[in-house]
Amino acid sequence: MNTVTTVVLILILARWLADLILTRINLRHVRDHAGSVPEVFAGVVDEQTYAKSIRYTLAKGGLHQLEAAWSVLVLLLVILSGVLPWTYSRFTGAFGDSAWSSAAFVFCVGLALGVTGLPFDWYSQFHLEERFGFNTSTQKTWWADRLKGLLLALVLGYPLLVLVLKIVEWSGDGWWQWAWAAVLAFELIMVVLAPVVIMPWFNKFTPLSEGSLRDQLLALAERTGFRARSIQVMDGSRRSRHSNAFFTGFGRFRKIVLFDTLIAQLQESELAAVLAHEIGHYKKGHIPKMLVWSAGSMLAGFCALGWLARQDWFYRAFGFEPGNPAVVFLLFGLLAGAVTFWFTPVANLVSRRFEYQADHYAANAMGEITSLIGALRKLNEKNLSNLTPHPLYSGFFYSHPTLQDRERALGKGRVAAGA
Repeated sequence: MNTVTTVVLILILARWLADLILTRINLRHVRDHAGSVPEVFAGVVDEQTYAKSIRYTLAKGGLHQLEAAWSVLVLLLVILSGVLPWTYSRFTGAFGDSAWSSAAFVFCVGLALGVTGLPFDWYSQFHLEERFGFNTSTQKTWWADRLKGLLLALVLGYPLLVLVLKIVEWSGDGWWQWAWAAVLAFELIMVVLAPVVIMPWFNKFTPLSEGSLRDQLLALAERTGFRARSIQVMDGSRRSRHSNAFFTGFGRFRKIVLFDTLIAQLQESELAAVLAHEIGHYKKGHIPKMLVWSAGSMLAGFCALGWLARQDWFYRAFGFEPGNPAVVFLLFGLLAGAVTFWFTPVANLVSRRFEYQADHYAANAMGEITSLIGALRKLNEKNLSNLTPHPLYSGFFYSHPTLQDRERALGKGRVAAGA
């Protein structure tokens, strides 16, 4: 083991250890509050549902610890055993080292590593989620989803990787800037096309039917100056009883999507509050801001790739001969998470700020907070959300504020600065 692989080993283990400590702190905190419904949630959730949410949180936490340990073990085996350079030499010996074959090697490695996580995904869906009454998916649907995801990766991801490797050949040392621009353009195109082309391949979307709910939601959209192509209902119940809503797309392709499970769980005024929250994300420009964040992060990543691709020591540290940047792409993809993990709290802090702002907008649009609070309470109850996460854990991992924090912010009539 050389200096580089030693540093990599430390980074991977540090990430795993931090995740393990935070998870265990959170689970211990949950157990400490498991005796009875905390006073702050009295009247929000009954004893039976609260106890079930505790069991659900503990079960998910236990499975997460096993999956995280397995993922680290597989990653270390792949990185340190020499299997990658051994496989690469035989692959290129058979198919050459062109952009197409190099991209195929990276794709195959990614596919093989993805397969190692399938047992956990399957167990989560058909045992854990089934045990707590959430799973509605069939084996056929579940495996079809994985096959569709593989085909999308093959049809979209593989040619994109080939394009990036071709750009490396064409552009000289500044290739990483052009590669970043190409991937960014692809992502922006996908933002527009995904709701129209890709998402309907997995789920059925239908316009919200005529009636008082549709009238109330359209009146809200009119009142707030929001113009969407449609308000659509997604058949989320085909796979799970979890509920959600989201806003997607740009321009005339933008639309609000409500899960059919959400419509079944909430009253009309509460659904209107949820819509107002999603409109708030649009009005506050959260999607463009997140795209800018993503573009900046990706630019930093490509800058690092461009530098590493010129460092012979980086190739040799992992048993490769210098020269083919596809090797750097593969190693970077495998190892970047050990570094970006530590930026998770920053990204989630920004995300929670956006949620507070959208809540504030929804309260103003509705002219009251009762409907939004009612919706948030039901969503937490029906999804068996953890009502008592440890603050350190939620601060690190939660992209949304806790129910208690959201209610507190709404009750004060203000949110984070800049709302």
